[in-house]
Amino acid sequence: MVLLSFDIEEFDMPFEYKGEIPFEKQISISQTGLERILNILKKHNAKATFFSTVVFAENSKHLIERLLNEGHELASHTWFHSAFEEKHLKESRERLEELFSTKVTGLRMPRMMPVDEKEVEKAGYSYNSSINPTFLPGRYNNLKVSRTYFKEGNVVQVPASVSPNFRIPLFWLSFHNFPLSLYKKLASDTLKKDKYLNIYFHPWEFAEIKETAFKLPGFTVKNTGKDMVERFDSFVGWLKDKGHSFGTFQEFQKQIKG
Repeated sequence: MVLLSFDIEEFDMPFEYKGEIPFEKQISISQTGLERILNILKKHNAKATFFSTVVFAENSKHLIERLLNEGHELASHTWFHSAFEEKHLKESRERLEELFSTKVTGLRMPRMMPVDEKEVEKAGYSYNSSINPTFLPGRYNNLKVSRTYFKEGNVVQVPASVSPNFRIPLFWLSFHNFPLSLYKKLASDTLKKDKYLNIYFHPWEFAEIKETAFKLPGFTVKNTGKDMVERFDSFVGWLKDKGHSFGTFQEFQKQIKG
């Protein structure tokens, strides 16, 4: 099974690089990208999981309703993308459920931040996908964490996929910066070894984000916008041609329990 997931959030990344972007533009850029993602998934009849902040969801109700109507899963990306308090774990889950009358069972922390697993369980989640089990300078060093899913208390941990050899991360930055042939090879190796693939992206990658005011470094904007639409469309088509199925995290959880 291929687990495609998207962290849908206010596009505040320019602030990390001392860039500027008004709030309305943070939302509109992510909305544009989300529409493009949903169109690609619909074309290939591929299901995915969307981890949303409450801020983005409250400002994009029509798009959240669309993704739910098209059979995708909604999960929590907490309340804000750049501010977190422990109470947001429970509050964000409850608010998303209230807004969209759907069961929210999964969590992904913004920027894969560490979180108290006991608090995650207390907040009512049954799975958490907030670990990238690799080494990324300045971000995280999770080389001792399991590459594949495991249980912690009553919560299933589903780390982002890394290659079987050397733990090369298969997250969004690799997809943009590696030759697509290399990325496909790593994805194939991982699927063969693990029997599933967990890769994540963001809607703003599918939008135009090369404005000078954002001050984003080249490696973050390479193959974004229309290039990303074409690249991702091609990749999903390739997975489909290889006979791989696409599922939500909730479906995956049922499968591993069975």
